[in-house]
Amino acid sequence: MVLTAAAPRYAAIKRHLLDAIRDGAMRPGDRLPSEAELVAMFGVSRMTANRALRELQAEGIVTRRAGAGSFIAEPVPIGHVIEIRNIAEEIRGRGHDYHAAVVQNLALEADARTAALLEVLAGTPVFHSIIVHHEAGMPLQLEDRVVLAAVAPDYGALDFTATTPNDYLTRVAPIERVEHRVRAELPDARTRDLLDLKAGDPVLVMLRQTWSGGRIASHARLTHPGRRFELAAAFTP
Repeated sequence: MVLTAAAPRYAAIKRHLLDAIRDGAMRPGDRLPSEAELVAMFGVSRMTANRALRELQAEGIVTRRAGAGSFIAEPVPIGHVIEIRNIAEEIRGRGHDYHAAVVQNLALEADARTAALLEVLAGTPVFHSIIVHHEAGMPLQLEDRVVLAAVAPDYGALDFTATTPNDYLTRVAPIERVEHRVRAELPDARTRDLLDLKAGDPVLVMLRQTWSGGRIASHARLTHPGRRFELAAAFTP
């Protein structure tokens, strides 16, 4: 097979292989030609063939198995949606008892860190709540949330053993936009105590910002015991 001079030779090999995948000639799980086979097919050096396969691997299109060769990777779903749900309803929906322990719910003036989270000036009125949500008597989520007082003025007066921040905020500050970040961490001593964890137990932390009325209404840090919690999503491509 002869390559044209219009593109670098490794890029032309990549394009040939990508076209074969797109056209269905090769499917996920199929083995690709080896470096030696690519050298013979395209009349290139082994280094050129190796670069084509390495770049396809770096792009997640190819997996390379030592001693077995290179294979078309199975497609990986991207952009799973993490829903905003009322944790009390979620737990009760699983048939388990729910209760909350309120550590604090304070009216404050934003310090530099909180002001940065909510993108407001230092001194802006905010609320800061810390709540531990329990499922069947076990702590499932530590919710550390700061809320812009201007969008939720009654937040500090609410009894969060009878309702949840999610329930109140979705009613008074309809969500326009959400950003999520998820990461694994080793918790500090206070978090371990609130979630009834042992030293060395990991946690899964979700950072959630929600917008309402064109501004950030809330920033929540939701911490879950790594051994008692998992995230799941279903979607249709």
